[in-house]
Amino acid sequence: VDPLNGHLFNLEDAKWRNMRIKLTPTFTSGKMKMMFQTLADCAVGLKDIMDDSAVNQRPVDIKEMLGRFTTDIIGSVAFGIECNSLKDPDALFRKYGRKVFEVESNLERLRVLALVVLPRILLKAMKYKFTKTDVEQFFMKAIRDTVEYREKNNIYRKDFMHLLLQLKNRGSVADDGKITDEHGRTEEKALTMNELAAQAFVFFLAGFETSSTTMTFALYELAANPHVQEKLRHEINKVLEKHDGKLTYDGMMEMTYMENVLHETLRKYPPVPILNRRCTQDYTIPNTNVRLERGVDVVIPVLGIHTDPEYYPNPEIFDPDRFSEENKNTRPGFTWLPFGEGPRVCIGKI
Repeated sequence: VDPLNGHLFNLEDAKWRNMRIKLTPTFTSGKMKMMFQTLADCAVGLKDIMDDSAVNQRPVDIKEMLGRFTTDIIGSVAFGIECNSLKDPDALFRKYGRKVFEVESNLERLRVLALVVLPRILLKAMKYKFTKTDVEQFFMKAIRDTVEYREKNNIYRKDFMHLLLQLKNRGSVADDGKITDEHGRTEEKALTMNELAAQAFVFFLAGFETSSTTMTFALYELAANPHVQEKLRHEINKVLEKHDGKLTYDGMMEMTYMENVLHETLRKYPPVPILNRRCTQDYTIPNTNVRLERGVDVVIPVLGIHTDPEYYPNPEIFDPDRFSEENKNTRPGFTWLPFGEGPRVCIGKI
């Protein structure tokens, strides 16, 4: 049994629906606003390191630096732990976060190949283990220690782990800051310890790798397109001036050109270039004779759609104005899919 495998990405049918219903209240804009200060605090650490590199004219491996930055953010938000990856590249959370994606031997290459080509039902029959043993042991211990400490001391912290603890101990998310409820918990809605661990684990993995990669590509495009960079700097300075020089959640929401830049980055460099889906009922594609039968697996070519000139003229050009309200309305739906779409759209898309 792989205790870290029971997360939204791997669950199906009723199990997926039940878990999605439980977790949806933890991903509202209000909850993200609650956690914003944690992100802002980590950003100060990144700024200090970048300033020091600039003053001393030292080059920076920006992808590695952003990977450490997002590890600190997600580690703090998901686990309530100060990972210290920015200052220490070999910090444990950074080490084991990298290890999840490393393929170090021929045996591990076979494991990855099996995951890609073998049917899920066969993988289950084989009791296929998705997570490396040492990685599983590290994260399970980190999560259990955090849960036990917070429950014992009734710790309240504005992070994702607090919301998971509420789901575990009371079966619902509330705004009162309490982990438990004097009225008891709703058993059918409560998370088990393994379910809590799996959600924290996937939140960490999906958050630090995809976010750091997207930021890396965004910075590359800003460097390659000075006119875009200047327009974005102007918007940032204007919003900061309005908010007394402070970076706030409300201020971020006012940065519409920033959002366009990120949307265009995700168009050119989607974190997941293809999506796999399965038909749950027979379906004929409108205006065609193409019939999809229930149970058929479908591959959606996200990168292909994102670079189709029919939807995005000159797709190789980085142009954030594609995502102005006026231009977005000229395209059909489902032509921008970095988070997927439909019922199984990424829960982090707010």
